[in-house]
Amino acid sequence: MPGDTSFDDRDGGAVDRSNGRFPSGSSAGRKGRRALILVENLSVPFDRRVWQECTTLRDAGWEVHVICPRGTKRDTEAETVIEGVRIHRYPLRAATGGPAGYLREYGSALWHTARLARKVGPVHVVHACNPPDLLFLPALRLKRRGVRFVFDQHDLVPELYLSRFGRGKDVLYRAVCALERMTYRAADVVLATNESYKEVAVRRGGRRPEDVFVVRSAPGTDRFRPVPPEPELKRGKPHLLCYLGVMGPQDGVDYALRALAKLREEQGRTDWHAVFVGSGDAFDAMVELSRELGLEDQVEFTGRIPDDDLVRRLSTADVCLSPDPRNPLNDVSTMNKVLEYMAMGRPIVSFDLKEARVSAGDAAVYAPADDESAFAKLVAMLLDDPGRRARMGEIGRERIEGRLSWRNSQAALLAAYAAACGDGPPRTGRRRRR
Repeated sequence: MPGDTSFDDRDGGAVDRSNGRFPSGSSAGRKGRRALILVENLSVPFDRRVWQECTTLRDAGWEVHVICPRGTKRDTEAETVIEGVRIHRYPLRAATGGPAGYLREYGSALWHTARLARKVGPVHVVHACNPPDLLFLPALRLKRRGVRFVFDQHDLVPELYLSRFGRGKDVLYRAVCALERMTYRAADVVLATNESYKEVAVRRGGRRPEDVFVVRSAPGTDRFRPVPPEPELKRGKPHLLCYLGVMGPQDGVDYALRALAKLREEQGRTDWHAVFVGSGDAFDAMVELSRELGLEDQVEFTGRIPDDDLVRRLSTADVCLSPDPRNPLNDVSTMNKVLEYMAMGRPIVSFDLKEARVSAGDAAVYAPADDESAFAKLVAMLLDDPGRRARMGEIGRERIEGRLSWRNSQAALLAAYAAACGDGPPRTGRRRRR
């Protein structure tokens, strides 16, 4: 049941409310600690990683506040308390029209974030999740009051810029690199989603390895639990193929559609129906591309759907698709859809990306990067081999329940907070010694 929690200044270091400062001896190991989590690109709890972090901190005794944008169809309340986590939301219009649109979006987000942070009041830790690499600005104001700053790096924004816009290393690229450096420098500790991101924080960000904690995203196994398959979801075909995830310019949905056209034309396979679950900037363009490829009778686009409907489709799927092309961002990023397919025990076809192999291992088969014909051949191979599909699904589920489980990430998250909130003076984000 949703409930409220209140800050009790009798435990864990009293607050001097006259100036909003915590005493320097506040310990991360006592009750009464307050964390403020800042998010700009998704609402909460829709952002599953952030929500898992919120509930982990709550269970460890933190009073957790979140500042984030409002959703469009869900997460629409300006302020709410969900399972003891207080969420403050602001209106935000997503960027359109090039760089000027992003300036409007980010300027509005920063103004609302600063406004709501004043409303939240004193905290021990401010925890900023990118993109964009701009939330260090409100964090710096809080750091001057003795607050510790945790940088949660969800994306490598310079690589995201190169992969999404194709403008090369122009002046805007240099600007996002500078913002990333400033964010690294301001942080007391950094949370990285995988070892590749940690390597970037150390090499490019100049952070000491001991100040960077790998907190992998992991699907909740309570949410992703298989149910009996429903053959009617296959629309009269023997097999169901499934894509789950964001549909942006860098996410490879166009590669998946062209691969399905080759599955039909080059492999002679029409014994499948495909469902694409999710939404994003490229959604309408992908629906149109499916028509241009003559796939409209075999490909279904659902948009975002409730969890129960998602689980039904994944439980029925014979093969799941991870068509992210190789680019500077995708090669080193952990794809949530891959982890969610594994949690559901589904076999995966992926392009050969570094972090895809780290996550999925033998739960996936890998086509050479961006080779749509090879991707189609691997789909056909798995459709003809139900025994291999079952073994791959078991491997994926075991990996999610084992070393890739959220339990391990919880331990890393709490270790990062303990490091940030040590009894000594605040860390300054000093560059490592060379």
